Amino acid sequence: MEHYIVYWPQDIVNNLKRAGDEGPIKVVYGSIHSRMPTIASVKEGDIVYPVTLIKKQLYVMARLPVEHKETAFDYLMRELGQDHGALLPDGVAGEHSSTFYWTTGKGYNSRDAVPEGIRVITLDEQKEKPHQEHQVPFNCCSKHAAWGTKGSSIRPRLIPAELVPTMLFGPKGKERPLTMKNGVILSNSLTATRRMTGETAEIFEKIFASGQG
Repeated sequence: MEHYIVYWPQDIVNNLKRAGDEGPIKVVYGSIHSRMPTIASVKEGDIVYPVTLIKKQLYVMARLPVEHKETAFDYLMRELGQDHGALLPDGVAGEHSSTFYWTTGKGYNSRDAVPEGIRVITLDEQKEKPHQEHQVPFNCCSKHAAWGTKGSSIRPRLIPAELVPTMLFGPKGKERPLTMKNGVILSNSLTATRRMTGETAEIFEKIFASGQG
């Protein structure tokens, strides 16, 4: 089992607050873009902690034990009823008004133009289901969804400033602290899915064990 952080930009945290989404957290996504970086390294059985920066301080927003991992498209279609900009699998096209798109991004202006063998997801199949705000990917081109049923509430939990320089992240044998300048974490050091060491995981786990879950 590994422990990872993923970054939620502050505007996304604000959106969740406005929507009244306090969890429990059900899913995290990874995309092909740096705003919502890949979670390809995350596996079933791992634990993921979304983090954010609020007034230059590091907060952990939630704790999600990963029970399942699948394509974002499959998760979104099953749980939310629409793909919400997820990458379409090979051999699948989605209907948008009178235009059909397939996974390469190529468009067709009629149903007859779609090549044989490509499954078309019709508008009738795209019916929005009730969901929490955090279940909608905050970036296009989501590729993977890691989800579970034992997630914590969603709210900011401060990581003590004196502990931040001691925390190490990265591949085994190449762990490093977060990049800081004048005692402040640089946000670009968080814009990646980062594995943490066992000692760092203990810091996060103690936050949730102390009644802040």
